[in-house]
Amino acid sequence: MKKNAHGIIPVMLTPFTADNRIDWEGLERLVEWYIQSGADALFAVCQSSEMQKLCLNERIALSRKVVSLAGGRLPVIASGHIGESFADQRTELMAMADTGIDALVLVTNRLDIGGNGTEAFRRGLAAVLSWVPNDMALGLYECPAPYRRLLTDEEFEICRDTGRFVTLKDVSCDLGTVKRRVALAGDSGFAVVNANAAIAAAAMREGSKGFAGVFTNIYPDLYAWLYRHAADDSDFRRELETFLALAAMAEPLGYPGLAKVYHTRLGTFSSTHSRIIDYDIAERHWAVLDLLDHIHTGAARFRERIAKCAQRS
Repeated sequence: MKKNAHGIIPVMLTPFTADNRIDWEGLERLVEWYIQSGADALFAVCQSSEMQKLCLNERIALSRKVVSLAGGRLPVIASGHIGESFADQRTELMAMADTGIDALVLVTNRLDIGGNGTEAFRRGLAAVLSWVPNDMALGLYECPAPYRRLLTDEEFEICRDTGRFVTLKDVSCDLGTVKRRVALAGDSGFAVVNANAAIAAAAMREGSKGFAGVFTNIYPDLYAWLYRHAADDSDFRRELETFLALAAMAEPLGYPGLAKVYHTRLGTFSSTHSRIIDYDIAERHWAVLDLLDHIHTGAARFRERIAKCAQRS
């Protein structure tokens, strides 16, 4: 049951056509781009995928298609866990578990919908474990929507001790919490994967098994290099670490629309349409497209320097 669900894990976008349908051709190009850019696994049907705006049939079809496009070249994990009732959750999770994914990712705030604490979380988890196949690997995601529900240490241990969990997308945004969770995970195979860009490299040095933040949709290859070299005592590593942290501050400026603009420039998508961002990001966020130009140029320069280093070695 144990699956590789760590490393650089892009939180996948869902491309849409201008008339609001899933752009399957764009999705195919996107999957290839992730793979060629050094992704270790793909996280489909997550918040970046706009899962709260996808109907169940779309979530199922999206998960199946990503599995098919990946073709076994790397693991695919998926969530789509958005139901307000246990009945709805049972339907969606059983359906998602049957799409061929390598791990089914549970959203922590759905296991405790009312924010009632550990006992409610325990009951929610027990319900899910009674539904999904016993050989289905599981993940956890501290998704910020509709509210960020962080795990307590006790809850982390409860999940670890089931032997079912292979990955946590950590959204604590706190280095001390990441370090503590890594220690709690030990050699259990429960990988803690940080999702906050400001602490990305530091978290790697403390044992975070990769990165799963939103800017894996802009330069997963740079995060892949950083993951391999996070402990390097070099000016180049420090410069890249700072660039990635600062560039990610653009996230509030219309993401995921911002990333979709980027991919239309690359030719991955033909449309920037988003069900979440229903406005023109250039009108609301002044000079955001100029900022995107700077991010693109900066990333290209770091790639050039990495390539030169590789040639010398």
